[in-house]
Amino acid sequence: SGLVHVENPHLDSMEEDILYHLDLGTKTHNLPAMFGDIKFVCVGGSPNRMRAFAQFMHKELGLEGDGEDLADICAGTDRYAMYRAGPVLSISHGMGIPSISIMLHELIKLLHHAKCRDVTIIRIGTSGGLGIEAGSVVITDRALDSSLRPRFEQVVLDDVVVRSTELDTDLAEELLTCSREIPDFPTLIGHTMCTYDFYEGQGRLDGALCSFSSEKKLEYLRRAYDAGVRNIEMESTAFAALCRLCGLRGESSCSGFHLL
Repeated sequence: SGLVHVENPHLDSMEEDILYHLDLGTKTHNLPAMFGDIKFVCVGGSPNRMRAFAQFMHKELGLEGDGEDLADICAGTDRYAMYRAGPVLSISHGMGIPSISIMLHELIKLLHHAKCRDVTIIRIGTSGGLGIEAGSVVITDRALDSSLRPRFEQVVLDDVVVRSTELDTDLAEELLTCSREIPDFPTLIGHTMCTYDFYEGQGRLDGALCSFSSEKKLEYLRRAYDAGVRNIEMESTAFAALCRLCGLRGESSCSGFHLL
């Protein structure tokens, strides 16, 4: 049907659904009127970056005004920022799996309550590049965990729940085709490794803790490269798993800085 759906039977029996961290709700806001025609959602870590992206889209779409006064739809909270430019929603998600997971749960419910159809969601942001030219854009075909497996593991109650992290391959190819019209930066499709930490989790030697040698670090990063990993960040497995389960056409597209 193309409708964004939720996989939670309990929601039907709730009198009101409050999206706490977005400062929105089904009784306080007319979500279908506000968001029913959204077709694209772009998410990224920084509130300022997502505001700048919304202003860029406002200009690109030729919308009225200069976009400088775009309002933060989530202004009642300081957790996330959300801006709208025509059919494009631009939202910040903070850093790491817990932060993006909270935002995605509420965003997916928002799109569900608004009766949105055929929505494409793209994560844009920075990442550590692996064996690629600095400034390259990596379009993710598969998100891997720190053990180089295409899965998102989460403890739910006291069970370990494992979910698939395959992303939309057709969308990845579409984005790669679009990139050929913009020769300014190299673009490629590759696996993305998602870690729970920026320092030790990504093999960095400059954190407050470091329990490995530079040789061990290089050995691990080479193994990741041989497994098809071309960039490393901290959100993609949760992003892929949630989008896949709730009928969102999802893709992660990040620019990379050298790790090797």
